Formats: sequence, C-alpha cells, structure tokens
Amino acid sequence: RMQGKNACWVPGTDHASIATETKVVTMLKEKGISKKDLTREEFLAHAWKWKEKYGGIILEQLKKLGASCDWDRTAFTMDPHMSEAVIDTFIHLYKKGWIYRGVRMVNWDPQGKTAVSDEEVIRKEVNQKLYYIQYKVLPSGEDLGGALTIATTRPETIMADSAICVNPNDERYFHLHGKKVLVPLINREIPVILDEYVAMDFGTGCLKVTPAHDLNDYQLGQKHNLPVIDILNDDGTLNEKAEILVGEDRFAARKKIAVLLEEAGALEKTEEYKSQIGFSERTDAVIEPKLSMQWFCKMEEMAKPALDYVLNGDIKLIPDKFINTYRHWMENVRDWNISRQLWWGQQIPAWYL
Repeated sequence: RMQGKNACWVPGTDHASIATETKVVTMLKEKGISKKDLTREEFLAHAWKWKEKYGGIILEQLKKLGASCDWDRTAFTMDPHMSEAVIDTFIHLYKKGWIYRGVRMVNWDPQGKTAVSDEEVIRKEVNQKLYYIQYKVLPSGEDLGGALTIATTRPETIMADSAICVNPNDERYFHLHGKKVLVPLINREIPVILDEYVAMDFGTGCLKVTPAHDLNDYQLGQKHNLPVIDILNDDGTLNEKAEILVGEDRFAARKKIAVLLEEAGALEKTEEYKSQIGFSERTDAVIEPKLSMQWFCKMEEMAKPALDYVLNGDIKLIPDKFINTYRHWMENVRDWNISRQLWWGQQIPAWYL
C-alpha cells in the first residue's frame, strides 16, 4: 500500500498440525498424561486450549510490530468455513482424479509417528560410521563359495535385505553372477542381481538392496521383482520381521548389530564417514524412508498453469532472479503426500469399512 498498490493483508494463524501436536504431547507429558490414554476428543480439547493461549500471543506480537493488517478479517486455518473449504476441495479434486490413495515411499517421522512432506525435511551433514560387512557366498557346483563385502551406514537394516546387487560390467564380480548369499546373523538366502545402477567405483562395488528402507533400493527392487521386508515399526523400533533384537530402537539396534557382526566375524572394518541425513523440521527426529499407505495429490496438472502465469508475466516474482528456481521446482514437482497420521488438523473425508 505504501507503494500505491491495492494490498489486503489478512492476519491469521496456521494450525501447524505436526508442530502443534508435538507441543501438546510434550505439555501433556509434563502433566503426567500420555496421548495414548486419551480419546481423540479429549486430546483435541487440550489442543484447542493450547491454541487459544498461544495463537493470541502471535496476533498480539504482530500488532506490536506495527503490522498494517485488516484485523476485522482475522482468520485461523481451522475456522469452520476453512475446514468446509478443505473438504469441498478434496472432494472436487478426488472426482477429477487428481487425488488418490496408494502405497509409496514417504518421509516418516518416527517421533511424530506421521508422514511429512519433502519441504519438512531438513538435510544436515552428519558424522557416521561406514560398516564393511561380509556376506557368505553359497557354494554351487565346483565353486566353493567364499564371501563378498558391502559397505553401509545402516547395519541395522541388513535383516531387511532382499538382494545384493553388482554392476554386470564389473570384472571383479563376474564369479558372483547367478549366485546366492547369506544375510549375516539371520542366515537368510538372497540372490545376487545385476544392474548398471551400481557404481563400480563407490564403496566395494557390491550394494545391499533393502527395498523397504531406501527409495533407490525400492525402485531397484520393483525393477527386479524383489520382496519388500519392512523391519521397522512406526516408532522406529524393530518388529518381528527383523527376527533379532525385536523391540529395540533403530539406533540402539545399530550398535548391537555391529557388536554381533564383530562376534560372528562378519564385520570387516569400520570407517568414519560424512553424509547428508534428513531430519524432521518439527521434531528433529531422523527421517525414516518408509513404505506407507497415504493420500496423494497429483501436482503436474497444477504446476503447468502455475509456471505459465509466471513465465508470461501475469505473476511477478521479486527479485526476478528466482524465476529459474521456481521453474525448476514446477518442472520437477512430485505428487504431494497430503495425509498425516495426526489428530490435530484437517480431516480427510474418507471412511474405511
């Protein structure tokens, strides 16, 4: 407005589903109350009280900053008319075929016990250990077998391995073509598969394929029709499919698996290693790639007009140097995971019989 533009600033607050639910759970814990002991209605009553207290503080802070808002229009993203609009829009997009339900690899927050979007994942460089693990090669014919070595930062996931993959052009491993190996500690047979996806100059050139716990491995598993073995519960503990250390937290299991591998003579060595790890923006928990049944919104059809309006000048970005960044986003957009496993927030209008 100070530049002569007709601008309307509507003040309001966002329900911030994951962040708010995390805060409310923490508040209840301090009072000796566990979320799991409450009904949804009881939990939401606590959440609304928290919102009324802190939502008002946010608006007062805006006023103190001198924000030139139209205060008569103050809104909250879970006001009744907002929730009705969400439901109407969901139904409209579902009927158009733009919303669907399916199993996909998602970013899973084990602390919040919910899927989170790519934008809610913060990448951080972390010091880790790289574990070199030996897998016994089963003898066949006159071949006496032997062993192969893989390098991984996640030894706790070996129980979910479905195959070992080598590059078909890697002369070091011609002798492994068509062979089978044993997963250490649980002695389950898995095949050696061939794919040029494996970089011959990275690690040992042998890749453990764990479709349930890595996006690239999942895609490789789909290509080679490998079984998917999910060994983690929603809270990041090991489940029965792991066969060992059931109920252990994933990071505690990592340390114990390393000890067990060393005792079994299967841990060749460890090295210090730096890599980028995803953390939940809301809980700061390490994100777990997880196959999960979720609701998704197809974004390609929405991205096209959103990009066209910017490129033809109908919408101006300031500064305009971000046009190329915006274009990259719109041209590489993926279907949006819109469902969350939370009590606080908008509800999806779907019922399961």
